[in-house]
Amino acid sequence: MSIIDQARNASASAAGQVLAGATRSLAAARPAAKPLHPRGELMRGRIYRHGLWPATEVDWIDRPGEDDVLVRLSRAIGLPSALPDIHGLAVRVPVEGGVGDLLFASTGWGKLSRYVLTAARSPQARPMTTLLPYRGPSGPVLLGARANGAESFELSCATPDFDFRVFADLRLSRIAVDDEDVSFDPVRHQLPDLDQYPTVEMLREPAYRRARDSRSA
Repeated sequence: MSIIDQARNASASAAGQVLAGATRSLAAARPAAKPLHPRGELMRGRIYRHGLWPATEVDWIDRPGEDDVLVRLSRAIGLPSALPDIHGLAVRVPVEGGVGDLLFASTGWGKLSRYVLTAARSPQARPMTTLLPYRGPSGPVLLGARANGAESFELSCATPDFDFRVFADLRLSRIAVDDEDVSFDPVRHQLPDLDQYPTVEMLREPAYRRARDSRSA
């Protein structure tokens, strides 16, 4: 491992511990099964994938198809609805042998702002991204979602060669589902060909581990 890689991993690990500490503080200040995104609405949905060309080499993005999914719309801090908050869109996709979880948060849509969390009054008011890119077969892949009315989101992807391109529509059914035992975790539940970079996993895993510990407690 090169010195640059070692420094990158050390930085990600340190940042991950900071995020874990923030999650622990939230859990202590507001004991709840979900210290992050404590308030949300769980529902059924369906993804209509149109396919994409030129391809990303991620089959789930490139190939047309349909998926019955579980969706959760939530507010990260859990502030009153009258106040802006960071909105989250969690999507659970069935895959062979299990499930894959995608987590989007309200951000910007520009070259830099797509990596910056942004508060908004509703999930329709701002675009959302996965904030950190996945490792695809041909390089980094960032996923995005933009509201198309109150009951639908356009799903997009950005790669080094192409800016955001729409590859699917997510339509919500608003059929409520009991969320007591549902926990979305993009580190444990990954879609095929959309892997977490080791540095991203080191950044995210401590916070998700703290959240899992809080739910167990």
